[in-house]
Amino acid sequence: MRIAISTDGEEVCPHFGRAPQFIIITIENNKLVEKKVLANPGHTVGSIPNYIHAQGATCMITGGMGHRAKQFFNQYGIEVIVGITGKIDDIVDKILDGTLEGGESLCTPGGGKGYGVDKIHTEEDDHHPHHLN
Repeated sequence: MRIAISTDGEEVCPHFGRAPQFIIITIENNKLVEKKVLANPGHTVGSIPNYIHAQGATCMITGGMGHRAKQFFNQYGIEVIVGITGKIDDIVDKILDGTLEGGESLCTPGGGKGYGVDKIHTEEDDHHPHHLN
């Protein structure tokens, strides 16, 4: 089984599209057999679900994700688990011992344009600080 986790390097990233990296773990016989770090390929509509699917992952773990992105993942047969926080090694341990539990998405729709995309500050953003650089 292969599982993708959005990360900033140390911890689960709160929004999968803005994650600088993805960790792909491979589990066989309930043991971690491979862990590789991949750079975010860029956040355009549907690109990350396609990229994760190409890695052979059947599950995407992240802090948050919008409904449209979830639909893209589901089209590839990839389960999405949101509401996850913490250090990557702790999350892997929870996966292996069967105690990982998802929750509410940690991001709001329209909360950003993705990793590597410049944000434009407007007066309207003053009321929504998550839109700022």
